[in-house]
Amino acid sequence: MELDITSLVNRRADHRWDRIALGDMFERMTWSCPDREALIAWEGAYANPQNARLTYQQLDKKANQFANALRDRKLKRGDRVLYFSSNSAEHYIAQIGAAKAGVVMVPVNVMIAPDVIDHIIRQTEPKFSMVDDQLFLRAEEAFKTNGLKVGVTIPIAGSVIPGSLSFDQFIQDQPEKEPEVKIHGDDIVEILYTSGTTSWPKGVLISHLYLYFCAISHALSMSRGAGVASEWDYRIGIWYPIFHISAQGMTLSAHVIGGTAVMDRSPDARRMVDMMTREKLTSIYGGPIDYSRMVKIYEENPGQYATEYLRTCPYGWGPLPPEVDRKLRKIFREDLIILSYDGMTECVYDTRGWHHKFYETYEKSSPSLNYLGVSHPFYATRIVDEGMKTCPPGRTGEKVMRSPVMMSGYYKNEEATRTVLRGGWLHSGDACQYDENSHIILVDRFKDVIKSGGENVPSMRVENTILLHPKVENAAVFGVPHSRWGEAVVAAVIVKTGEVLDEKELIDFCRSKLAGFETPKGVVFVDQLPVSVGTKIKKYELRERYMDLFREEADSAQK
Repeated sequence: MELDITSLVNRRADHRWDRIALGDMFERMTWSCPDREALIAWEGAYANPQNARLTYQQLDKKANQFANALRDRKLKRGDRVLYFSSNSAEHYIAQIGAAKAGVVMVPVNVMIAPDVIDHIIRQTEPKFSMVDDQLFLRAEEAFKTNGLKVGVTIPIAGSVIPGSLSFDQFIQDQPEKEPEVKIHGDDIVEILYTSGTTSWPKGVLISHLYLYFCAISHALSMSRGAGVASEWDYRIGIWYPIFHISAQGMTLSAHVIGGTAVMDRSPDARRMVDMMTREKLTSIYGGPIDYSRMVKIYEENPGQYATEYLRTCPYGWGPLPPEVDRKLRKIFREDLIILSYDGMTECVYDTRGWHHKFYETYEKSSPSLNYLGVSHPFYATRIVDEGMKTCPPGRTGEKVMRSPVMMSGYYKNEEATRTVLRGGWLHSGDACQYDENSHIILVDRFKDVIKSGGENVPSMRVENTILLHPKVENAAVFGVPHSRWGEAVVAAVIVKTGEVLDEKELIDFCRSKLAGFETPKGVVFVDQLPVSVGTKIKKYELRERYMDLFREEADSAQK
């Protein structure tokens, strides 16, 4: 054992007793609340019913078994393990197990297009993989092209990919003790891919320290002042995919304080309210459309679902209409904590907007203005001009951040890393303003990325696909407000002279080549596109022109 009891700076201690490592979070809880339920998976979100309800001790032991199985396969610190699977107890156990083994997870968004899957495999060169039998077909060709074999199958539908082991077989007979691995807080624990303005996504390097502090920051906002007797009483519902940083942070927020995470396969309003009642959830997370649908179910079924447990309702992906806020308070409690979150994979949830802290402003401005609130205590978030000077109220600038809850860079992409971290701050690409009370308002996005249903859609990728259609002369893709998706992908298209093209034909064409969330939700046909002197398309003009494209649909959904 090497001990350094002299140096006061430049220390990189990786002692087991005081390190920051994601997997240690679970081992530590076995000394605090071993028999409390840590993870509850609803039907469809587990392969083996024995994993449906796991205590901290059970979850920790199974994660150790997965970690030791990886070590048995000769995987070493820093090796990549690719996951092509969605929400399940087994997926979550495997994520914690990988963290304990010191390897690097590469959780792939199962909704992305096959060519993007191929790109991620090529760039990360995984040494091992785990897949979900319900979802593998979409990735099969990319696996085959790159010679990547399936190591483990999560048999949600009951089948095992030939040549692989089931999850249970993989961990069978493995020791339940902690693996002996050196891990430092700055070690990368996962690479999460997020779309940029180019055709290919960037791999965001996320450290153990990032996820640990992410969990604590969420727990502070979600449990403190929420009326629960202790941190252990914190129970959060998870239904958005945990291959996203937002759902990971929400799940870990329970586990860093001894609470319970209740997981479902995907968002479904009816199952959500049922889960809230049966599992006595104190917190949930979703988008404005999720809350609108839940309110409608409660209103149509008075007295059928519990209302006494819910304490906090964070949301993202767009402003929550005041009408929905009022209904939530009426159904649950007047002091329900409703707050907006904003952030990105590179630096998640840097702002918080509590409705009750500035309710008069919120009620007057939402949803026409998207108030983000104020900087989270774990972050330095400010709005700056091109010279990195803080903008005065009313002047538009870019939101930039500093925090321990921040990426370490883009994998194998030095140019993009230097660009986004210029000046010593992470540049969000979001155009924002301060109001007279120093609250942050999201005005627009400098970068050509559309945030649709929690997914980043690179407009250039969609435009390039549309231009492959033989009848299209030119196209511009942009986002407009949508009650369900936050932003909807819209294409403004110029059709070649003499050709006839309708919306359905073009959307079907895009759907055959793009992921569902990338495919345009609407198409407008134009004679010309607004351009600047430098021939750059002025997408802000298109956004303004078609801002109300889905307004009628939103109004009917509220009725």
